[in-house]
Amino acid sequence: MSPGPGTSRGSDFSECRLRLRITGLPFRAGPDSSPHIWSGGHGVASRENKEFKNKSILVTGAGRGIGKRLALGFARRGARIALVGRSKAEIDLAHIEIEQTGGNALRIRADVTDPEQLTLAVNRARVVFGAPVDVLICAAAIAGPLTPFLQTSPKVWADTIQINLLGVVHSCRAVLPSMIEKRAGKIIVLACDSDQPPKLNFSAYTTSKTAVVRFVETLAPELLDHNVQVNCFDPGAAYTNLTDEIIKAEHRLEQRVVHEAKEVRRTGGISPELQMEYAAFLASERSNHITGKLIHVNDDWNKLMNATLRPDALTLRRLSK
Repeated sequence: MSPGPGTSRGSDFSECRLRLRITGLPFRAGPDSSPHIWSGGHGVASRENKEFKNKSILVTGAGRGIGKRLALGFARRGARIALVGRSKAEIDLAHIEIEQTGGNALRIRADVTDPEQLTLAVNRARVVFGAPVDVLICAAAIAGPLTPFLQTSPKVWADTIQINLLGVVHSCRAVLPSMIEKRAGKIIVLACDSDQPPKLNFSAYTTSKTAVVRFVETLAPELLDHNVQVNCFDPGAAYTNLTDEIIKAEHRLEQRVVHEAKEVRRTGGISPELQMEYAAFLASERSNHITGKLIHVNDDWNKLMNATLRPDALTLRRLSK
């Protein structure tokens, strides 16, 4: 997350849990303050450079945080990666890390709040890679102002909605025409704080992320006949520079929230391997039967792979006793 005004846009820092939980997966925590490429276990290594060979994946917010982590992970699995971000220095570094491991990546500077820039980014990826985008990963997000609602300027509050919600909307609008035309596509939207009790002074962020989940739920039925699946993915807590921004704002936030951020900084949070396993599942044909859902990294994707889900399962719904 980010404290809001004056901060640069990065990938979503996610720390929420899914209300409607399938069986959770165990995870290994480890330091990951800077999301570099990891060695991975035997299961990951065996699929690297194979599973997503000749697939084109566009990642927004690819210069840092979870967006960068997933970009590096998919590159190791053979995908062509379009790195989209505002910071030239950050996407340059991600590009270098991918190239050093023999991967294929394209750097594209673009602002997710500008629909024309995203359309140009998608078209450039198609021309350079020689094929349309197969998978879109929406990771660009900020926490917005970590201040009381009435002490926040309307512009700063609205900027969070522009980035976190409309950034996803514009990204989907840019990639969907080609996905619909070829009758295949995957969209993964990083989401958090959409099914949890509200946190003090997180009004803009929580509002935007809840809206994103509902957007995905309502978009999914429109794409069913076109064989395009769109889901929200909560990657769990991970230590990024955004974690430190929450800690810096501790005097304005609940102690519970600050304590959780400090614990993530200490342990590293959810392991990259686990996040990558789930993202790869959602980006593959193994998840063709899952769309319009809010999925958590600790859900058991092996069970989801063969599950028949109720229409209201893994979605935001009012619970009545």
